[in-house]
Amino acid sequence: MKLWKVLGIAGLTGVAATGAIIAREQRKRAQVTPDDVRRRLHERLAEADRED
Repeated sequence: MKLWKVLGIAGLTGVAATGAIIAREQRKRAQVTPDDVRRRLHERLAEADRED
């Protein structure tokens, strides 16, 4: 029975850690402005045109 408790706690810890990572990445994405996205897309397009 003790093994199941340890596995349950480990599982809950994993879920909490995953949620924290997802929340942190979402905050990073929310800080990007539309102008930043547009600038990056233009840079990637220019780079792709140079490679062709």
